[in-house]
Amino acid sequence: MPHRRASLASFATASLAALAVLGLTGCDSGSDAKPPASSGPSVIVPGKPGEQNRTLSATDAAEQRAEDDSPNSADVDYARMMIRHHSQALEMTELVPDRAESSKVKRLAERIAAAQGPEIAAMRDWLTSYGKDERPGGHDHAAMPGMATEAQLKKLRAARGTAFDELFLTLMITHHEGALTMATDAKAQGNNIRIEEMADDVVAQQTSEIARMRDMR
Repeated sequence: MPHRRASLASFATASLAALAVLGLTGCDSGSDAKPPASSGPSVIVPGKPGEQNRTLSATDAAEQRAEDDSPNSADVDYARMMIRHHSQALEMTELVPDRAESSKVKRLAERIAAAQGPEIAAMRDWLTSYGKDERPGGHDHAAMPGMATEAQLKKLRAARGTAFDELFLTLMITHHEGALTMATDAKAQGNNIRIEEMADDVVAQQTSEIARMRDMR
């Protein structure tokens, strides 16, 4: 009898152990399920006219924007104004080969022209793709940030040698700073991803060129 009770006790212990293993296995089987996605930081998304604002996760807000990045007036204004802004920069760089003395200024002008020419073409293509023309609308091009006045351009055309180099750098630094202001405004107020990408390129490139020009003075 003692031997029988010992056998029963051993059987009970083994059964309990098996149940424990099955219980653990059952818990482990759920380990493949994906944990709830972290909502991350919240973003307030303005509602359409007549609708309330919504609170979305940063990921959802980005996905929604990717689905609807229709250009608004800030996007269109940026493209139109930057075409004119870049065009003036090209007018200034065209004066360099025959007037500048510094080889650094000449190389800088070549880089500016090589970058801003294609950017003008890209912005024109963008406007065309959305059925927009290049008309300035209600904007005064002369009032755009960083634009050189006609008097300043006349003085630049008349300058030669080191005097030209110094004036060119002064005007171009101001011109680039104006472009940064415009690009920053477009990034804050626009809705189109392509315009944001172009504005990012302007910020990165012209910030670097401003630092280079200041070192050359």
